[in-house]
Amino acid sequence: MYQDILKNTKHREIPLPNEFWILTQQWHHLLFIHLPFPKDTIKAHLPEGLELDTYNGMAWISIIPFKVTGMRMRNMPAVPYLSAYLELNVRTYVKREGIPGVYFFSLDADKLLPVFGARIITLPYFHAKMNMKRKKDLFYFESNRRDQPEAIFKGTYQPISKPYYPEKHSLSNWLLERYVLWTYKYGALFRGDIHHTPWEVHDAEVIIEKDNMLPFPFDSIGEIQLSHYASYKRVLIWPIRKVK
Repeated sequence: MYQDILKNTKHREIPLPNEFWILTQQWHHLLFIHLPFPKDTIKAHLPEGLELDTYNGMAWISIIPFKVTGMRMRNMPAVPYLSAYLELNVRTYVKREGIPGVYFFSLDADKLLPVFGARIITLPYFHAKMNMKRKKDLFYFESNRRDQPEAIFKGTYQPISKPYYPEKHSLSNWLLERYVLWTYKYGALFRGDIHHTPWEVHDAEVIIEKDNMLPFPFDSIGEIQLSHYASYKRVLIWPIRKVK
């Protein structure tokens, strides 16, 4: 199973890391809400050492709620309480030395121990009260950050198209196929690598009831121009390393 994933690399712009992956997760019922923003709005919130990545001159932020299961270390069984939880990510798109990736503004999760563990390895996780409900193909997701009650996300989503693989060089492909993450902590920049097979997605219909997850003030996200739904993905994760 893992070898099949590791052999599937033609969609990557960069090679796999020259070391063993250390963690695996399964991601379920992902929603990708993609929001265009002026470049200067986002640049002000990036750490030194990262360059904002743009598509046709426009910067993007994505909000991604989903469910994690089967999280475990390499060659170890999953721990029941720690292996499954809900998560909500807010990310933008960056480059460093020509390598495309993502920069996380925040990652919220509903289990406290995974949050503490992730903070130790520099990821900006927050503990949140979360709920995901499903009625056929319609999903409801709610997140309320525990120590920042204003950080709220509530919305519904559902797939509205047949599954497809986004065309290479399309905006959807540019947003989805990212295999490097950067984070900034303790005055230093850190890099993490992940790998999975190419994204197969559906177009999604999204209704947002409330969204206060962005790292800067905004009046309204307006009509969502681009969103995707993905039912499942198994992911391999490498150690996070200090690069600066």
